Amino acid sequence: MVPAMAATADTSQNRNYYDAFSAGYDHGRDRGYHKLIDDQAAAIVSRYAAGKDALEVGCGTGLILQRVATVARSAKGVDLSPGMLEHARSRGLDVQEGSATDLPFPDASFDVTYSFKVLAHVPGWERCLQEMARVTRPGGHIIFDIYNRNSLRYLIKRLWGPRKTSRSYDEAAISTRFLSPAEAASVLPPDTRVVARAGIRITTPHPVVCRLPVIGKVHDRVEWALMESPLAALAGFYVFVAEKL
Repeated sequence: MVPAMAATADTSQNRNYYDAFSAGYDHGRDRGYHKLIDDQAAAIVSRYAAGKDALEVGCGTGLILQRVATVARSAKGVDLSPGMLEHARSRGLDVQEGSATDLPFPDASFDVTYSFKVLAHVPGWERCLQEMARVTRPGGHIIFDIYNRNSLRYLIKRLWGPRKTSRSYDEAAISTRFLSPAEAASVLPPDTRVVARAGIRITTPHPVVCRLPVIGKVHDRVEWALMESPLAALAGFYVFVAEKL
Protein backbone atom coordinates (compact mmCIF):
# COMPACT_ATOMS: atom_id res chain seq x y z
CA MET A 1 0.00 0.00 0.00
CA VAL A 2 1.16 3.58 -0.73
CA PRO A 3 0.85 5.88 2.33
CA ALA A 4 -1.98 8.40 1.89
CA MET A 5 0.26 11.48 2.07
CA ALA A 6 2.73 10.02 -0.44
CA ALA A 7 -0.08 9.02 -2.81
CA THR A 8 -1.57 12.53 -2.64
CA ALA A 9 1.81 14.12 -3.36
CA ASP A 10 2.42 11.79 -6.33
CA THR A 11 -1.05 12.51 -7.72
CA SER A 12 -0.50 16.27 -7.45
CA GLN A 13 2.90 16.00 -9.14
CA ASN A 14 1.47 13.89 -11.96
CA ARG A 15 -1.39 16.35 -12.45
CA ASN A 16 1.00 19.30 -12.66
CA TYR A 17 3.28 17.41 -15.03
CA TYR A 18 0.48 16.49 -17.43
CA ASP A 19 -1.17 19.90 -17.24
CA ALA A 20 2.14 21.38 -18.42
CA PHE A 21 2.61 18.62 -21.01
CA SER A 22 -0.90 19.17 -22.41
CA ALA A 23 0.03 22.46 -24.10
CA GLY A 24 2.15 20.70 -26.72
CA TYR A 25 1.09 17.08 -26.29
CA ASP A 26 -0.78 16.76 -29.59
CA HIS A 27 1.95 18.36 -31.69
CA GLY A 28 3.09 15.94 -34.36
CA ARG A 29 0.95 13.07 -33.10
CA ASP A 30 -1.14 13.00 -36.26
CA ARG A 31 1.72 11.40 -38.19
CA GLY A 32 4.80 9.21 -37.87
CA TYR A 33 5.67 7.24 -34.77
CA HIS A 34 2.99 8.58 -32.44
CA LYS A 35 0.22 8.00 -34.97
CA LEU A 36 1.48 4.45 -35.50
CA ILE A 37 1.43 3.46 -31.84
CA ASP A 38 -1.94 5.13 -31.22
CA ASP A 39 -3.40 3.39 -34.29
CA GLN A 40 -2.12 0.05 -33.00
CA ALA A 41 -3.51 0.61 -29.52
CA ALA A 42 -6.89 1.65 -30.93
CA ALA A 43 -6.96 -1.37 -33.25
CA ILE A 44 -6.45 -3.76 -30.32
CA VAL A 45 -9.17 -2.10 -28.25
CA SER A 46 -11.61 -1.83 -31.15
CA ARG A 47 -11.73 -5.61 -31.59
CA TYR A 48 -13.32 -5.88 -28.17
CA ALA A 49 -15.13 -2.52 -27.96
CA ALA A 50 -17.08 -2.60 -31.23
CA GLY A 51 -20.75 -2.07 -30.33
CA LYS A 52 -19.90 -2.06 -26.61
CA ASP A 53 -19.51 0.43 -23.75
CA ALA A 54 -15.85 1.41 -23.32
CA LEU A 55 -13.84 3.42 -20.79
CA GLU A 56 -10.32 4.77 -21.28
CA VAL A 57 -8.41 5.25 -18.03
CA GLY A 58 -5.90 8.07 -18.48
CA CYS A 59 -7.42 9.30 -21.73
CA GLY A 60 -5.19 12.35 -22.03
CA THR A 61 -6.18 14.56 -24.95
CA GLY A 62 -8.36 11.80 -26.40
CA LEU A 63 -6.23 10.62 -29.31
CA ILE A 64 -6.99 6.93 -28.75
CA LEU A 65 -10.46 7.51 -27.32
CA GLN A 66 -11.47 9.41 -30.45
CA ARG A 67 -10.62 6.38 -32.56
CA VAL A 68 -12.40 3.93 -30.25
CA ALA A 69 -15.50 6.15 -30.16
CA THR A 70 -16.04 5.53 -33.87
CA VAL A 71 -16.79 1.83 -33.24
CA ALA A 72 -18.04 1.63 -29.64
CA ARG A 73 -21.66 2.01 -28.54
CA SER A 74 -20.43 4.49 -25.95
CA ALA A 75 -16.92 5.68 -25.14
CA LYS A 76 -15.98 7.58 -22.01
CA GLY A 77 -12.65 8.77 -20.68
CA VAL A 78 -11.22 9.71 -17.31
CA ASP A 79 -7.99 11.57 -16.55
CA LEU A 80 -6.48 13.45 -13.59
CA SER A 81 -5.26 16.38 -15.72
CA PRO A 82 -7.69 19.25 -16.40
CA GLY A 83 -5.31 20.49 -19.09
CA MET A 84 -5.42 17.20 -20.97
CA LEU A 85 -9.19 16.96 -20.56
CA GLU A 86 -9.69 20.41 -22.06
CA HIS A 87 -8.20 19.14 -25.32
CA ALA A 88 -10.27 15.93 -25.17
CA ARG A 89 -13.48 17.91 -24.71
CA SER A 90 -12.57 20.07 -27.71
CA ARG A 91 -12.78 16.84 -29.71
CA GLY A 92 -16.35 16.36 -28.52
CA LEU A 93 -15.45 13.41 -26.29
CA ASP A 94 -17.28 12.33 -23.12
CA VAL A 95 -14.59 12.72 -20.47
CA GLN A 96 -14.30 13.65 -16.80
CA GLU A 97 -11.67 14.28 -14.18
CA GLY A 98 -10.84 11.39 -11.87
CA SER A 99 -8.18 9.10 -10.48
CA ALA A 100 -7.14 5.78 -11.98
CA THR A 101 -6.93 4.37 -8.45
CA ASP A 102 -10.48 5.44 -7.55
CA LEU A 103 -12.57 5.43 -10.72
CA PRO A 104 -15.76 7.53 -10.46
CA PHE A 105 -18.07 4.84 -11.85
CA PRO A 106 -20.28 2.11 -10.33
CA ASP A 107 -19.36 -1.57 -10.47
CA ALA A 108 -19.85 -3.32 -13.82
CA SER A 109 -20.40 -0.13 -15.84
CA PHE A 110 -18.44 -1.03 -18.97
CA ASP A 111 -17.78 -3.90 -21.36
CA VAL A 112 -14.21 -2.79 -22.05
CA THR A 113 -11.88 -0.82 -19.80
CA TYR A 114 -8.49 0.07 -21.22
CA SER A 115 -5.37 2.15 -20.55
CA PHE A 116 -2.21 2.90 -22.55
CA LYS A 117 1.02 4.62 -21.48
CA VAL A 118 -0.51 5.44 -18.09
CA LEU A 119 -0.19 2.67 -15.51
CA ALA A 120 3.61 2.76 -15.65
CA HIS A 121 3.44 6.21 -14.06
CA VAL A 122 0.95 5.45 -11.28
CA PRO A 123 2.31 4.49 -7.85
CA GLY A 124 0.45 1.45 -6.56
CA TRP A 125 -0.60 0.56 -10.09
CA GLU A 126 -2.08 -2.73 -8.91
CA ARG A 127 -4.94 -0.65 -7.48
CA CYS A 128 -5.60 0.70 -10.98
CA LEU A 129 -6.02 -2.83 -12.31
CA GLN A 130 -8.39 -3.66 -9.46
CA GLU A 131 -10.45 -0.57 -10.23
CA MET A 132 -10.52 -1.35 -13.94
CA ALA A 133 -11.72 -4.87 -13.15
CA ARG A 134 -14.34 -3.54 -10.73
CA VAL A 135 -16.02 -1.30 -13.30
CA THR A 136 -15.88 -3.99 -16.03
CA ARG A 137 -18.85 -6.29 -16.53
CA PRO A 138 -18.42 -10.07 -16.26
CA GLY A 139 -17.40 -11.35 -19.68
CA GLY A 140 -15.91 -7.97 -20.53
CA HIS A 141 -12.26 -7.12 -21.07
CA ILE A 142 -9.51 -5.13 -19.37
CA ILE A 143 -6.79 -4.01 -21.79
CA PHE A 144 -3.59 -2.30 -20.67
CA ASP A 145 0.08 -1.97 -21.48
CA ILE A 146 3.27 -2.02 -19.44
CA TYR A 147 6.63 -0.44 -20.16
CA ASN A 148 8.57 -3.59 -20.93
CA ARG A 149 11.98 -3.98 -19.31
CA ASN A 150 12.84 -6.67 -21.90
CA SER A 151 12.83 -4.23 -24.80
CA LEU A 152 14.93 -2.06 -27.06
CA ARG A 153 12.97 0.95 -25.81
CA TYR A 154 14.11 0.31 -22.23
CA LEU A 155 17.74 0.10 -23.33
CA ILE A 156 17.45 3.36 -25.27
CA LYS A 157 15.85 5.12 -22.30
CA ARG A 158 18.70 3.95 -20.08
CA LEU A 159 21.32 5.16 -22.56
CA TRP A 160 19.84 8.52 -23.50
CA GLY A 161 17.97 9.54 -20.37
CA PRO A 162 14.73 11.54 -20.00
CA ARG A 163 13.47 13.83 -22.74
CA LYS A 164 11.93 17.25 -22.27
CA THR A 165 8.10 17.24 -22.31
CA SER A 166 7.32 20.89 -21.51
CA ARG A 167 9.02 24.11 -20.49
CA SER A 168 8.81 23.07 -16.83
CA TYR A 169 9.38 19.30 -16.86
CA ASP A 170 11.18 16.38 -18.39
CA GLU A 171 10.27 12.69 -18.12
CA ALA A 172 12.21 12.32 -14.87
CA ALA A 173 9.64 14.51 -13.10
CA ILE A 174 7.26 11.58 -12.64
CA SER A 175 7.86 8.01 -11.58
CA THR A 176 8.19 5.46 -14.37
CA ARG A 177 8.03 1.71 -13.89
CA PHE A 178 9.49 -0.85 -16.30
CA LEU A 179 8.38 -4.44 -15.70
CA SER A 180 8.80 -7.78 -17.38
CA PRO A 181 5.60 -9.34 -18.76
CA ALA A 182 5.87 -12.10 -16.14
CA GLU A 183 6.03 -9.56 -13.31
CA ALA A 184 2.96 -7.74 -14.63
CA ALA A 185 0.98 -10.95 -15.06
CA SER A 186 1.63 -11.88 -11.44
CA VAL A 187 -0.42 -8.93 -10.11
CA LEU A 188 -3.53 -9.30 -12.27
CA PRO A 189 -6.77 -9.21 -10.26
CA PRO A 190 -7.88 -12.71 -9.26
CA ASP A 191 -11.21 -12.42 -11.11
CA THR A 192 -9.49 -12.06 -14.49
CA ARG A 193 -7.65 -14.26 -16.97
CA VAL A 194 -5.35 -13.27 -19.83
CA VAL A 195 -6.88 -14.11 -23.21
CA ALA A 196 -4.52 -12.28 -25.56
CA ARG A 197 -1.20 -10.45 -25.65
CA ALA A 198 0.35 -8.06 -28.15
CA GLY A 199 3.34 -5.78 -28.61
CA ILE A 200 3.69 -2.18 -29.74
CA ARG A 201 7.09 -0.71 -30.70
CA ILE A 202 9.06 -3.88 -31.26
CA THR A 203 11.75 -2.86 -33.77
CA THR A 204 11.73 0.95 -33.54
CA PRO A 205 15.20 2.25 -32.59
CA HIS A 206 14.03 5.89 -32.62
CA PRO A 207 10.75 7.62 -33.61
CA VAL A 208 12.51 9.45 -36.45
CA VAL A 209 12.63 6.17 -38.41
CA CYS A 210 8.89 6.44 -39.03
CA ARG A 211 9.37 9.73 -40.89
CA LEU A 212 12.03 8.51 -43.31
CA PRO A 213 10.99 8.18 -46.97
CA VAL A 214 10.32 4.56 -48.00
CA ILE A 215 12.02 3.18 -44.88
CA GLY A 216 9.27 4.64 -42.71
CA LYS A 217 6.51 2.84 -44.59
CA VAL A 218 8.40 -0.44 -44.53
CA HIS A 219 9.04 -0.02 -40.82
CA ASP A 220 5.34 0.57 -40.12
CA ARG A 221 4.34 -2.57 -42.01
CA VAL A 222 6.89 -4.58 -40.03
CA GLU A 223 5.56 -3.27 -36.72
CA TRP A 224 1.99 -4.20 -37.66
CA ALA A 225 3.07 -7.64 -38.85
CA LEU A 226 4.95 -8.39 -35.63
CA MET A 227 2.35 -7.01 -33.23
CA GLU A 228 0.98 -10.44 -32.31
CA SER A 229 4.03 -12.54 -33.14
CA PRO A 230 6.36 -14.16 -30.58
CA LEU A 231 8.55 -11.05 -30.91
CA ALA A 232 5.83 -9.10 -29.09
CA ALA A 233 7.61 -10.25 -25.93
CA LEU A 234 10.32 -7.70 -26.81
CA ALA A 235 7.97 -4.78 -27.42
CA GLY A 236 8.50 -1.48 -25.68
CA PHE A 237 4.79 -1.44 -24.87
CA TYR A 238 3.62 -4.94 -23.95
CA VAL A 239 -0.17 -5.30 -24.06
CA PHE A 240 -2.38 -7.57 -21.99
CA VAL A 241 -6.01 -8.39 -22.77
CA ALA A 242 -7.71 -9.91 -19.74
CA GLU A 243 -11.26 -11.20 -19.49
CA LYS A 244 -13.34 -10.35 -16.41
CA LEU A 245 -14.68 -13.63 -15.05
